[in-house]
Amino acid sequence: MPLSEDLRNELAAIAPARRCCRLAEVSALFHSAGSVHLRGRGELALHLDLSAAAAARRAFSLLRELEIASEIRTYRRQAFERATRYQLHVAGEKGVLDRLVEAGVLGSRHAPLERPPRRVVGRACCRGAYLRGALLGGGSLSEPRSPHLELRTASVEGAEFLRYVAAADGVNVGVLDRGRHAIAYAKGLDAIETLLAAAGAADTVLALEERAVVAATRADANRLANADHANLVRTSRAAQRQLDALRALQAAGELKRLPERLHEVARLRLRHPSLSLRELAAKCDPPATKASVHRRLNKLVELAS
Repeated sequence: MPLSEDLRNELAAIAPARRCCRLAEVSALFHSAGSVHLRGRGELALHLDLSAAAAARRAFSLLRELEIASEIRTYRRQAFERATRYQLHVAGEKGVLDRLVEAGVLGSRHAPLERPPRRVVGRACCRGAYLRGALLGGGSLSEPRSPHLELRTASVEGAEFLRYVAAADGVNVGVLDRGRHAIAYAKGLDAIETLLAAAGAADTVLALEERAVVAATRADANRLANADHANLVRTSRAAQRQLDALRALQAAGELKRLPERLHEVARLRLRHPSLSLRELAAKCDPPATKASVHRRLNKLVELAS
């Protein structure tokens, strides 16, 4: 299962106990995935457009706890494999609008706000709830090989507000305007894990760390395997050059006229073509060093050339 889906499922299972945290989470949901529609006679309707069933269920439950009635509808996108999406429709009744003003979704005159007032995230628990709502509404998380966390918002002001919320936890995030929407993004495991921990996604933090360890271990194993393979290739090619040189000397009758130490090494290499230099050195009488055997074999190759 992709990390983004795991993350949404984990966050959707968190039910904030405090009303201020519920308001902050609802605020983030609307600022990341909400829209306001003007009906006739000045009436308003609000929609939440979500990509995951777990996020839709969490949003529905949050709205109900705040006494905001909503209706869930589904539709299929025309692109991206026609994925099912979930819409929560909220009628703009008087009491509902008052609670959305309290959550910082609407202003005092019921106009939509680009970003909520700072009072919405005045407490640490509310900042965590706001991050949780932003992740549920428009968050995506990539694999640990190149970790990247994005939080989508409807406007640059909303992304800047997420930067402000993250900075309160000591995390620097970037902001990017993509025209039709904006994003706040974090790179690097430390920054991403701090944000996820603040939002309450402890299991996802552990999963990220585990995958990062596995990826690093696999990379180290591949690097060592490649190094061992390269060493084997170099050793086998050197041994082949030595054998070709010794066979040429043997065919020319030159081996018998070699000094004793060179003759000994030549005889051992012909008898043991696959042994390493260290193993050949151990078979010399008396045992020689690896460096001396290497010098003698190089001398034999020079004599044959």
